[in-house]
Amino acid sequence: MRWSWQIGEIAGIRVQVHATFAILLGWLAIRAWRDEPTLLSVLDGVAFVLAIFACIVLHELGHALTARRFGIRTRDITLLPIGGVARLERMPDDPTQELLVSMAGPAVNAAIAALLWFGLTSLGTPPSLSPETLENLPFLDRLLWVNVVLLVFNLVPAFPMDGGRALRAMLAMRLSFVRATRIAAALGQTLAFAFGAIGLFSNPFLVLIALFVWIGAAAEVSAVETRSALAGLQASDAMLTDFEVLAPSDPLSRAVELTLAGSQKDFPVLEGDVLRGVLTQDALVRGLSARGAGAPVETVMLEAPQPLAARVPAEEALASLNAPARLLPVIDRGQLVGILTADNVLELLRFRAAVEEPPGRGRSRAR
Repeated sequence: MRWSWQIGEIAGIRVQVHATFAILLGWLAIRAWRDEPTLLSVLDGVAFVLAIFACIVLHELGHALTARRFGIRTRDITLLPIGGVARLERMPDDPTQELLVSMAGPAVNAAIAALLWFGLTSLGTPPSLSPETLENLPFLDRLLWVNVVLLVFNLVPAFPMDGGRALRAMLAMRLSFVRATRIAAALGQTLAFAFGAIGLFSNPFLVLIALFVWIGAAAEVSAVETRSALAGLQASDAMLTDFEVLAPSDPLSRAVELTLAGSQKDFPVLEGDVLRGVLTQDALVRGLSARGAGAPVETVMLEAPQPLAARVPAEEALASLNAPARLLPVIDRGQLVGILTADNVLELLRFRAAVEEPPGRGRSRAR
């Protein structure tokens, strides 16, 4: 994630902090000073927030280490002002495994709360049962209640919270994965609407949560439907086989001619049979502005991306389509046989959806 810096590594997983997290700490320090202008008050407030985010890191590690048991790696864990994000390579295909991965995070918060409860009780200072006075409680009492809140909040059955994924996993044990996702997302968006309505008249923070849940639910449905539509397909099924190429020595004016003559926007740059780079439309425009139409393509082209094998699953190929290249060469037996762009994949998805759509559905009736 951009604007993130690594602060450590736990169990082989990078832990990062986003720049906005520092802004949050600064704001909390200023607020603590305004409430009680003492250094001790500021240190207590900052230390408490750091303790909360330590619990969040442990929560995300619960997901990551459980996923690791099923052969799924975690790219990193990033701390944001709204919480933590563990970037798993993918969620398990097996509903039971997804349920276990989803519930592992809340289980960590439950375990922390239980340990704090038993620890404080054994020391003869049982925690207060009045969470409404949270700010006035001792440090460890506050931390206990925060973990209870994190547990309850994450169990809300709405994407992208853990409860939404757990609900989808349980539904997927009886329904198709796509159908289960749609039902869980619809419930999540219903809850988001309720949060937003309540937040308008009480707490604006609920409106932000509602927006977060609504967008997360829609994104999950889109991702699952795309994954389902691409199931069983390979890169060769989505690649463009009729395409133009450029040579490193070609002038940029040649790329302009090819762009205006057809619909291709990005071009592989070949020297003989060797892929030297990629010329995207953005790079072409920048090159024309800085160097002129006569400049060689090689002076503005981007580094050649890693080629895809023709038999790579289409879902994996789509995940590899990252900026700035936006184009991936597809090879078979060492030869360039096609190029893959996001537009090609989206067109394939639209055509498959049209073929699978029941006749008459989505069409207006003539009156």
